[in-house]
Amino acid sequence: MKAVWQVVADRPWLGWVLFLVTIGTVFAVGVFSASVIERKREGRLAFQQVVDIGDLESDSSVWGKNYPREFETWQQTADGSFESKHMGSKVRDSLAEDPRWVVMWAGYAFAKDYNQARGHMHAVDDVRDTLRTGIPQPGSCWTCKSSDVPRLMNEMGIAEFYKAKWEELGPEINNPIGCIDCHDPGTQDLRISRPALVEAFQARGEDISKAKHQEMRSLVCAQCHVEYYFKGEGKYLTFPWDKGFTAEEMEAYYDEVGHTDFVHTLSKAKMLKPQHPDWELFRMGIHAQRGLACADCHMPYEVEGGMKFSNHHVVSPLANIGQTCAVCHRESEETLRQNVVELQDKVKEMLSHAQDALVAAHVEAKAAWDAGATEQEMQPALVAIRHAQWRADFVAASIGAAFHAPIESARLLASAVDKAAEARLLLSRVLSAHGVTQPVPLPDISTKEKAQTFIGLDIPAERAKKDEWKKTVLTEWLKN
Repeated sequence: MKAVWQVVADRPWLGWVLFLVTIGTVFAVGVFSASVIERKREGRLAFQQVVDIGDLESDSSVWGKNYPREFETWQQTADGSFESKHMGSKVRDSLAEDPRWVVMWAGYAFAKDYNQARGHMHAVDDVRDTLRTGIPQPGSCWTCKSSDVPRLMNEMGIAEFYKAKWEELGPEINNPIGCIDCHDPGTQDLRISRPALVEAFQARGEDISKAKHQEMRSLVCAQCHVEYYFKGEGKYLTFPWDKGFTAEEMEAYYDEVGHTDFVHTLSKAKMLKPQHPDWELFRMGIHAQRGLACADCHMPYEVEGGMKFSNHHVVSPLANIGQTCAVCHRESEETLRQNVVELQDKVKEMLSHAQDALVAAHVEAKAAWDAGATEQEMQPALVAIRHAQWRADFVAASIGAAFHAPIESARLLASAVDKAAEARLLLSRVLSAHGVTQPVPLPDISTKEKAQTFIGLDIPAERAKKDEWKKTVLTEWLKN
C-alpha cells in the first residue's frame, strides 16, 4: 500500500483538497471557539449593577435597571390579549358567562361582580375597580395584591397590617405584584415575603426555609395562589392546612373551628367560599408528581445571547406551547392544545351538573323555610349544601384545576353532585312534612341581570355607589 505522500505525489490535486479541507476545519473550529468565548463573556457581563436595590424596594422599575430582561417580560403581564376556550388573560365576566354562580353566592359580594383574573400588573387596579371593594374590609385583603405590602408589614407589624382598614391602607398601595414579592434584593434568591405561608408550614411542624430551589419555584407562587381565610377579630390571614391540603381536610378544619364565610340569602346555609386553591390542586396532579414547578410552565427559561433567564410574563402555557409543553412532549402544538381543552371540557361538564343541583337545593331550602321549617329540621340539609358547594367551588375557584389535577377535580365534583343530591333528598322530606308535595319551581336565571334581581341585588345602585367612591376616595388616594 502506498504511503499518503506517494498518493499525493501521483495526484497533485489531492494535496490542494487536503489543504483546503484543513483550512476549512481550522476556520470552523476557530469560529465555534470564538462563539463560545463570546457567549461566556456575555454571560459574565449580563448582570450589571446600575443601582443599589433597597431591602424593601417596591417599585419594580428600579429592579429593572439591573435586570432588564426579567423586567421587560414582567411588563408583558399587562397584555390582556390571550384567550383560550376556558381561560386566558382577557377580561371575562364570569357571572355573565354562567349566572348560576349569582344564585350560589347569594349573600356574598362575589354575586355582585366576579371577573376572571388578569395579569399581575393589573392586580391593584382590578381590586380597586371591582364592586366587591369599597365596603368595610380589613387590610388583609391587600396582602396578595401589591409589592408595597412587605414594606407596610415591616413598618406596621404583621398583625397591625391585617387588622387595619382596607381604605386606611389604600393610599399606600400603588405598585402591583412585582420583584420584591418573590426575590431577595441583594442575592436575587427566591424568598418568601408573605408570613402566612411560613406560619402555615410551621403549624404543620415543617420548616419552609429548608425548601430546595425547585420547590421554591412553586412556593413563591403558593404565597398567594392558595385557599385562605381571615381568622378572628384581627382578621389574621391564615391558611387552613393544619389537617392537610385536600378539600376534605380543609373542610374538616373549617367545621372544627366553626368558620363561615357567608350565610346564604336563600337557603340560610353557613357557606364556605374557596378563594383560589391553585397550589393545593396543582400538587395533586401528574406534573407536580414528576417534579415540575409552577415556573417551569408559567415562566419558562429563555436564552438571549449568553444569558439564560426566566420569562416573567406569567401567563397560560397555552400562549407559548413551543417553550412550555413542547419541552417535554413530542406531539404537535395543536394536539397538545386539544388535549388540554378536552380535559377542561369534561371537568366543566361535571361542574355544570353540580351547579344545577346546588341552585335547586338553595331554592328548595328557601321554599322549606317559607313553609315553616325549623332550624332543627333544616340543619342536616344545610350542612350537605355547605359541603357540596365547597367541593364544587374548590374546583371552579382554582385557576387551571381541570388541567393541573383533572382526576382530583373530577373526584371532588362527583362528591359535590352526591352531596347536593343528599341535600335535596333531605329537603324533599322537610317540604313534604310541611305540606309541599309539588316540585318547587326554579326561577329564570338565564342572564346575570335576572339572577341578581332574583336574589335581591340592585346592581345599578351598587355601581352608582362605586362610581361615587372612585370620585371621592380613590381620587384622593391617587393625589397622594
